[in-house]
Amino acid sequence: MELGDAARGGSRPMVVRVPVEPVEAAVEADALDAVARTGNLVVRGPLFGVAAQEDGDGHVWRVIVPVTLGCPQQARDSLNSRLWFGAKDDAEDPAERRALLAAVARLETEYVDDLGVAGTRYRIVRAEEYAAVGALGEMEGPRPTDVEPLVPDWSRGAGGPAVDDGLVLDPSAPVTPTQVAERLALRDLCYSGDRFPKDVLADSRRAVTTHPDILLLPPTFTVVERTANAWAPISGPHATAHTARRSLDFSLTWAWPRMRGLIPVDGPMEADARTETEGRTDGAGAARTPGPLAAYAEAAAALRVGRVNRLAFQDTVYQIARTRRLLRWGPDGPEGPRPSDVNTQEPTRIHPLLDGDGHIVSGD
Repeated sequence: MELGDAARGGSRPMVVRVPVEPVEAAVEADALDAVARTGNLVVRGPLFGVAAQEDGDGHVWRVIVPVTLGCPQQARDSLNSRLWFGAKDDAEDPAERRALLAAVARLETEYVDDLGVAGTRYRIVRAEEYAAVGALGEMEGPRPTDVEPLVPDWSRGAGGPAVDDGLVLDPSAPVTPTQVAERLALRDLCYSGDRFPKDVLADSRRAVTTHPDILLLPPTFTVVERTANAWAPISGPHATAHTARRSLDFSLTWAWPRMRGLIPVDGPMEADARTETEGRTDGAGAARTPGPLAAYAEAAAALRVGRVNRLAFQDTVYQIARTRRLLRWGPDGPEGPRPSDVNTQEPTRIHPLLDGDGHIVSGD
């Protein structure tokens, strides 16, 4: 068997690369420390995205829609839009445009998980989202070696890296010792317990055999809140811990005040908890008594002091959690949706019809 090949039911050999550069060695040591602090895992459920493989790519796939979507149909709809805009704006000739539009037509009416178009193979891919927790149920937060900006940008329109941007899926790529240990430990992971339907349990057990290998996707970061006996996600996943913090800042200053009637929904877009509380005085120039928005502004200000990963606000604890994803891999590549995965919507037309020149057909 050549390196990187695997027969059905077998596993690929892994190439281990021992980190020698200082930064890589620090990341590896950080991973070992994390196991000691938060050595238990909790599984949240599946996420979906889209991967593509060009002719000649061998066993390598590229992620073109982030593996962050909640159901397979959302990923199909994202692929639908990508192919439609490709037909409209990027097709080099009528034959390519016809092929792209034929694929769009299928995605509008069928639950398509694997599709070949103009020399490219597209697949809806499935990953399992999970997180590490400690002995007392505390979720793992960002690690010291996770990427952070040198100068945090808190502006509302700030950009940042996107989840899975440019991600290449290569099961033969060298991995570090801690990555090997995690992949081996997760190979037999499958659902168990009475809370799962029988078909979900059966599909999970079957995947261990049909897709025996594990690829670990880059970590993501999610804002979670503490409930009575668990953590519930409220925002994410994000590519960095800072973008997760910024989303919590936005919730505190802009979204929640509007949702709770503290700022008019139809008010100025720039109005937020800060602008509505800073420098407010009465007619005589005296400072006004702080209103309910002041607590939101104070919580957001506390979030900006250093790399804050846990915040208590109005009897609720919010945390930046480090979330992970594993993708199963078989002889034909990444795992797709399972028969028991739930679609929250049906296939439908998303965009108007295009003619043979890529122009929108009016009156459709």
